[in-house]
Amino acid sequence: MLITSAVAALALTACSSSGGKQTTGEAAAAVPAGGAPTMTVAFITHAAPGDTFWDLVRKGAEAAAAKGNIDLQYQSDPDGANQANLVQSAIDKKVDGIAVTLAKPDAMKANVEKAVKGGIPVVALNGGIDSWKSMGVAGYFGQDEKIAGEAAGQRLKDDGAKKALCVIQEQGHVGLEARCDGAKSAFPDTEKIYVTGTDMPSVQAAITAKLQQDSGIDRVLTLGAPFALTALKSIKDASSSAKVVTFDTNKDLVTAIKNGQVEWAVDQQPYLQGYLAVDSLWLYKNNGNTIGGGQATLTGPAFIDKTNVAAVEQFAGKGTR
Repeated sequence: MLITSAVAALALTACSSSGGKQTTGEAAAAVPAGGAPTMTVAFITHAAPGDTFWDLVRKGAEAAAAKGNIDLQYQSDPDGANQANLVQSAIDKKVDGIAVTLAKPDAMKANVEKAVKGGIPVVALNGGIDSWKSMGVAGYFGQDEKIAGEAAGQRLKDDGAKKALCVIQEQGHVGLEARCDGAKSAFPDTEKIYVTGTDMPSVQAAITAKLQQDSGIDRVLTLGAPFALTALKSIKDASSSAKVVTFDTNKDLVTAIKNGQVEWAVDQQPYLQGYLAVDSLWLYKNNGNTIGGGQATLTGPAFIDKTNVAAVEQFAGKGTR
């Protein structure tokens, strides 16, 4: 439900890795191509520097902005308090709409509610599927991370895995925790390890050490494409026979699946999340449309493996999958 200053009017799925080419906290505008912009949208994520996942989200958002002649203001910060401050800045600028991730909902709640109560339409994406409704946010675009985790755990079970190591790259991220918890519920012999996702050499060292310590681990489940590719190096360093499976993709990860280096990936369609979040705000402003009927609009999960990777590869080559 969307709460404006006068009336509840609009009803419209976790991160995954850590943020794209965008510098943390730096504002960037997608310049409208067709004259004066129809509206201004603040697009605020919890992305940290260096994660190609967020490049995909942003490309989707920019495609929707270009179609709707929207002035898109993109900003990101992995720190919950700092991300909340970016929401406050958007309120101060009196933007026409806000698209925001809610990976750390407790930190975001007050300012998101402030935006909604001030009459700014707000939609959520990627993180916070259990929290967006309570904040009065219009809708949610992404996957249910617990369901996605359960699907990954069932896939591990069906594959005959013995023990999985679930690598969480950002402590406090509700979506990442839900993925590992979901995997463990379906595949009980799953163990968590926490790493610092912004320091990839330390990620590699931590996974290597764990594999050396526990030779029973035969699957490394990462929660983002860059970490899957790093886990391949850790397996080599540890002389382990473990296999890598992951959440989320990028161009290199799709190639790794095609080459048999990574067994499969859970795809939540990040490009689609960005696109739908921005497009939903345009539709509401220009035609009073709502999406989702008050429920989350799910963009995943789906599995990409050797049986269907060719269908994804052409889009990955364009940087949209």
